[in-house]
Amino acid sequence: MRTRFTELFGVEHPIAQGGMQWVGRAPLVAAVANAGGLGFITALTQPTPEDLRAEIRRCRELTDKNFGVNLTILPAITPPPYAEYRQVIIDEGVPFVETAGSNPIEHLEHFHSAGIKVIHKCTSVRHGIKAQNLGVDALSIDGFECAGHPGEDDVPGLILLPAAADALEIPFIASGGFGDGRGLAAALALGADGINMGTRFMATVESGIHQNVKDRLVEAGERDTQLIFRQLRNTARVADNAVSREVVEKLKAGAQFEDIRDLVAGKRGAIVYETGDLDHGIWSAGMVQALIRDIPTCEELITRIVRDAEEIITGRLAGMVGAPAAV
Repeated sequence: MRTRFTELFGVEHPIAQGGMQWVGRAPLVAAVANAGGLGFITALTQPTPEDLRAEIRRCRELTDKNFGVNLTILPAITPPPYAEYRQVIIDEGVPFVETAGSNPIEHLEHFHSAGIKVIHKCTSVRHGIKAQNLGVDALSIDGFECAGHPGEDDVPGLILLPAAADALEIPFIASGGFGDGRGLAAALALGADGINMGTRFMATVESGIHQNVKDRLVEAGERDTQLIFRQLRNTARVADNAVSREVVEKLKAGAQFEDIRDLVAGKRGAIVYETGDLDHGIWSAGMVQALIRDIPTCEELITRIVRDAEEIITGRLAGMVGAPAAV
């Protein structure tokens, strides 16, 4: 299956595993790459830039395929040393970077000067156009269904993707709600050049999170997420649990960020993934969990998605074109 995305990034299948905090580590990324997709190590999962260097080298020991690094840029009281993380990515010869969060302009020239292709994650058409004008090589367009930060416009993929296709010239992949061959076929039909999956890759053999979290993703339905930080204009979609429900109720009652800071601390979410205590903290999950039925290897998952998408496109849909009308 050839698209502008596979040609630009030199991968076999139009499927990406985007950066996920505490999840995007070398074994998962290498497994995605070995299966013909494009995986991204999450830079800020690593405590220091030197830890990122070690993780990149560990990934290279597990695959001879290309992979990328995600660099998420978010406002913080004490920002991470982004320039140092960026320099490690450049020094290690990583060919692809996924940027997300704030405007990537500060980093774009450095990456392009090093020959690195940049795919930027956006949640709206207007932000996609701005990133395109800045010179990014490709985009990941995230619909309202996605885990993490879906933006504040609440536009689902069925509208967002064709709107983006009408407005953009550079390749883009669709993110939010994708987990099977039906989603891939739909994304291509709506004008995208591939799909980006986060939550679905969490529930794979090579994902390094606790089995309890994987099992919960299999059990959960489309309603089992919460939108937190709505009142703070920093909406995040996370798994429904005791902590996320408490955060939602407190913010509805007028709490400020300082009142919930301890509840939403990232370290608590990391402990969920490490120990399997599903109510210990906030952890990300998308609505696509309703479509997760098993915990396959990355190779099994990617092969199945591509096979099913091809069967839909060349079989069921093709059979509808020119078919005689029913009497």
